[in-house]
Amino acid sequence: MKNYTLAQLDEIPPIPCPCGQSRRGLTEDTDRVATIHLVDILKEARTHYHKAMHEIYLVLEGEGYLELDGERVPVRPLTSVLIKPGCRHRAVGDLKIINIPIPAFDPEDEWFD
Repeated sequence: MKNYTLAQLDEIPPIPCPCGQSRRGLTEDTDRVATIHLVDILKEARTHYHKAMHEIYLVLEGEGYLELDGERVPVRPLTSVLIKPGCRHRAVGDLKIINIPIPAFDPEDEWFD
C-alpha cells in the first residue's frame, strides 16, 4: 500500500456543486483527512454552510467576492480564506478556486437555510 494519494485535478470530470462545477480529488483516501476541489464558480452560487467541516479557499483566477456570514469580502488571485463550520458562505464572480475541505468533503454536511 502506498503512503501517498495522487489527484490530477484537470483529468477529473466536473460535477455540479452549490458553487458551480467541482473536480473533487483525493476522495478515495481512506483516512478522510482532507479532499481537494478545483471549482469553477458560477454566478448562481448558493449560500450554504457546514456543521463539521472547515474549508480553505484559494483563488486561482478572476476577481469577485466571498459572502461570509453576510459580509462581502473582495478576493483576487492568491487570496486565501479559512471558512469555519457554521459560516454561511458563497463565492460571487467569475472565479476559479481551489477548495480544501477538512476533514474530507462529506455531502451530508452541506446545509442550506
